[in-house]
Amino acid sequence: MSISVWVASTPWLASTHWLASIPSPSRNAISLGPLHLRAYGLAIALGVLAGVAIAQRRYAARGGDSNDIAAIATGSVIAGLLGARAYHVLTDYHRFQGHWFDVVKVWQGGLGIPGGLMAGVLVGVFLARRRAMNVPWALDAAAPALPVAQAIGRLGNWFNQELFGRPTTLPWGLRIDPAYRPAGLADVATYHPAFLYEGLWNLSLAAALVAYDRRYPRARPGRLFAFYVGGYGLGRLWIEALRIDAATLIFGVRVNIWMSLATIAGALIWLLLWGRRRPADPLVSGESEAQASAEFPVAG
Repeated sequence: MSISVWVASTPWLASTHWLASIPSPSRNAISLGPLHLRAYGLAIALGVLAGVAIAQRRYAARGGDSNDIAAIATGSVIAGLLGARAYHVLTDYHRFQGHWFDVVKVWQGGLGIPGGLMAGVLVGVFLARRRAMNVPWALDAAAPALPVAQAIGRLGNWFNQELFGRPTTLPWGLRIDPAYRPAGLADVATYHPAFLYEGLWNLSLAAALVAYDRRYPRARPGRLFAFYVGGYGLGRLWIEALRIDAATLIFGVRVNIWMSLATIAGALIWLLLWGRRRPADPLVSGESEAQASAEFPVAG
């Protein structure tokens, strides 16, 4: 008996198509006795914990105090979540018209990473300067940690059956329940798992950043973070082009594509301008030239 005939004659195999697609979770919450945890929020929390732990280890390896990273993490994470939600609401405001109370329902999804990065980094830099930390070193310590955190957080989109792309018949196509399928595609079951693509891209980006950091330990502080910003923008650019869900358009192009292009351009400008600065420029107020040019070991 051929495999195709065997699958067709086996109801549970034929109905689930498990050999030709990735299933979506049937529930978006995890129950632990009386406690119900939203998978979306849990994924974000786990991502934050992992990111902070990686950044602490890397900053300590550069001679810094890991407690400084922990101290600024709370404010930076809160700002990042608020910024991410504000970005989503502002760029997709039409989804909330007539039911603005849904703005607070973060557990249903809807966090714009570009807004979260801008708010989180700005607040993090502000807090780091108040603690007289070496800001470029801190940013470089966080550079590989951020995409790892984002990759873990993207698992929440899987549980919410969101952030998928165009229809596909590829073996790794994501099966979406009828209730979550786009209008006009009710009969199409499998789509590109855009959230998975972004997660894998972010993990690859983190690995590339660590490899670069080890290969060029004397690179100017701050350069690694610029590579992260540009790398994330590049990945988000092609992944965003796969998406077909409703989005705000500017000149017929999704707003997040414009944001990705702006991010890439900003990273390139940062690298060009930062590369022209004098090596002996102090990195933080009150820091001597000797301290600014000190070489710390690099941690992966």
